[in-house]
Formats: sequence, structure tokens, C-alpha cells
Amino acid sequence: MVEFEAINPAQHRSTLLHFRRETFRISFGSDADFNGADYLQWLTEQTAAFPDGFVLAKESGKWIGQLELSIRTYEERKIGYIHHYYLIAAERGKEKGTVLYTYAMNFFKKHGIDEYHLRVSPSNLSAIRFYRKTGMEEVGPEINGKVVRMSGKVR
Repeated sequence: MVEFEAINPAQHRSTLLHFRRETFRISFGSDADFNGADYLQWLTEQTAAFPDGFVLAKESGKWIGQLELSIRTYEERKIGYIHHYYLIAAERGKEKGTVLYTYAMNFFKKHGIDEYHLRVSPSNLSAIRFYRKTGMEEVGPEINGKVVRMSGKVR
């Protein structure tokens, strides 16, 4: 059974940096542009604002994934935003992504949100397939085509 634990940037530092670097490598082919110190500082600020939105997923005593969720304004409306949706390679394709998805939907419902967004690298085809399977649709490219914004309805 997957359990969720609020992120503590100081306590979970090595796991957080490992997961984020892996995400950069999957999405962009390299983690050269990743700045760990800036990321940990940002996490410290975000976990204070959304403690139940920034969580690590654990199963059988092992960290298997991570979610970073917040509420933002987009085009003058309040939306949920998924900053990071990560599952270790060994757990992909085993319905664990659906467990993370359910956690995210419950977070957004709790905050009265009916629409959520995320951005994904256009080369991360398996992630895009998963997001489409959950009902998300592409909004369009951003950051000079480096990422694609996707949106979905909270279910």
C-alpha cells in the first residue's frame, strides 16, 4: 500500500535531489541545467504554503515517487498545478501512477479546484500518454517549445 509523507526538504534532501535530477534526465536528456540549491530553497517555500501538496510516496519502506501540487492563477482563474509528478522506473506501469493521480485529485478537490495543469517535455511520450489517459489535453507549447502545457478537469 502506498503511503504519502509531507516533504521536509532538509530531511529528504538526497531523495528529492535524486528524483528531480532523474526527471531532468528523462525530460531533457541531461540534468546540467538543474540547480539543487535553488530547488531546495523553492521547495522550502512551497512546502510552507502547501504542506499537503508536496509529498513523497512510500511503499514497503521505500520511496517510490513524489508529487508537488499547488494552487495558482492562470489566465485570471484559479487552477491546480502539478509541478512534479514522479514515479521510480521500477514502479511505472503498475498502476502506481493512478495512486498518485488520485492523491492529486483529492488535493485539488479539497481546495475547491475544478481544473488543473502541468507542463511536460514533448519528448516524454510515456508521461504524455499517461496524462492523456487521465483525461488531460494539450493546451500548447511553452518556453520556446521546451515543454507542453496540458490541462485536465478534476474528477
